[in-house]
Amino acid sequence: MPLFNQSIRRKIVGIALGLIVLMLVTAILSMVMSSQVGVLLDELTNRYIPAYGDLARANIRSLERSVALRRMVMMKMQESSDEEAYAARLKEFEEADRRIEEETSGARKLINAIIDDTRTPSDNAALARIDIRIETAVSELRRAMTEDHAKLLKQIDAKQMADARGTLEHLDALRDRFNQNIDGIRTDMLKQVFASTSTVIGHQHQAIIISGIVTVLAAVVGFVFALMVSSGITRPVRLLLAGTREVEAGHFDKAINVSTQDEIGELAAAFNRMIEQLRQNERIRETFGRYIDPKVVQGLIDRPEVAIEGQRRVMTIMFSDMSGFTSMSEGMTPRGLVKVMNHYFTVMSAPIRNHRGVIDKYIGDAIMAYWGPPFIEEDEPALLAGIAAIDMADQVPALQKQLPDLLGIRAMPAPCDLRIGIATGEVLTGSIGSELMMSFTVMGDAVNLASRLEAVNKVYGTRILIAQATADAIGSQLELREIDRLTVAGQSVPQAIFEVMSKAHGLSVPQESLRAHYAEGLAAYRAQRFDNARTAFNAALESVPGDGPSRTMLARIAQFEANRPAADWDGAWRMDSK
Repeated sequence: MPLFNQSIRRKIVGIALGLIVLMLVTAILSMVMSSQVGVLLDELTNRYIPAYGDLARANIRSLERSVALRRMVMMKMQESSDEEAYAARLKEFEEADRRIEEETSGARKLINAIIDDTRTPSDNAALARIDIRIETAVSELRRAMTEDHAKLLKQIDAKQMADARGTLEHLDALRDRFNQNIDGIRTDMLKQVFASTSTVIGHQHQAIIISGIVTVLAAVVGFVFALMVSSGITRPVRLLLAGTREVEAGHFDKAINVSTQDEIGELAAAFNRMIEQLRQNERIRETFGRYIDPKVVQGLIDRPEVAIEGQRRVMTIMFSDMSGFTSMSEGMTPRGLVKVMNHYFTVMSAPIRNHRGVIDKYIGDAIMAYWGPPFIEEDEPALLAGIAAIDMADQVPALQKQLPDLLGIRAMPAPCDLRIGIATGEVLTGSIGSELMMSFTVMGDAVNLASRLEAVNKVYGTRILIAQATADAIGSQLELREIDRLTVAGQSVPQAIFEVMSKAHGLSVPQESLRAHYAEGLAAYRAQRFDNARTAFNAALESVPGDGPSRTMLARIAQFEANRPAADWDGAWRMDSK
């Protein structure tokens, strides 16, 4: 069976084996050539250079021999001859003479070893001549020096100093001639060292060039072979990658053409089946995403134990309601009412989603939403809920203009507006319901308080009211106004409630004046200085005519003037109804 129709495993193994064979050939060739260069380097290091060194030391030993000889003569020329010192000088002389023989013999032995080694190219004729010249120079030196040395000793013993000086000069001349011969031999030997060095360098360059050529050829052959084999792999892989990117982008409508019978072909077929399943899942997700917030769905997928076990978390809860809904719905057909409510929920849900809130449910014309872990960080819920409420309130004017057009009427039978209550506190999160149906929701006092605050807006004529804990969490990040201290139905401890007026630094000059006068009036009201409070609240109404909280507080002052509060009154107002 042709290689290209094999499995991916066999294709990859074939490519790997081919590359390994090429690498082995290149490595063996490099090792052979490197070993040849190693032999040449060994000969240069252990034979040529040491032989040259031996000849150089032979010159030095010759000078040492001459110095020892002169010291012997000087010992004999003294008036009182020191035989012990003379014997020591004689020993030095003989040692120097012996070392000359050793150095020249060592050089000749190394030269003959080079000549006998057939593994390396060398100028054997030139080396043989050098060997003969060394032998001749040493023999001549030995023969002449032996005769003159004996003569010199006899002359010294006979006190023939003039004749001794002549003989000594003749010995110096013999030494100089020997050194000249050795210098000439060293010069020729140095040429052989240079020649051997050039041979080593040449072989090194040759080895590098040949290894480079073989490596390039191996790389080219391996690359061509790998390209031919891998092209059958990479093309379907690229198609698979392109399909994966389409899926990553959320496009599930493009299948991959299966063109091979190997593992990639099987993978492409499985990928097509996966796309079909994802397409079905996406349709399910889109369908149920209209009924369950996508954040909840994803959160339950990531952490299913949260739905089963439930958790206690600090969250911010929002309740939103459309004022005037009851009177407005009485004159509408069911179709018109559904159309209005769908548009209303669409407009009001967008700010909640945009600010990462989770819509828990729609209750009639009301919206329940919450912010908190694990969907957002713990320090963000209150601020995000407040900003979402402001954005929802900003949609009211446009919504009021759109509703008549939706219904095909000139004007709405009753004005519509928005009321929002927000509270922060510990709640229980989890799946609540029966064995037949479950709902992931939140429960707790904060939920009840948010619902009560939404209704309290009717009392104060406000749109957005928040509890004390929410105001503390927001701080100065939004513009707030304390409205009252209130005990809602179901609670016994009063707490301050605040109106969200705008985003940070978003108040106009009249609104700033309103807030300042209202705070002044609220302080006087709690201190039961009702005349001062009335004056401050009226000033607030002058800043912003029609301000609901100011009107409410003026009405209460009128009640208290007719019926004074108890002596232990704490300045809080109690709501007995929901």
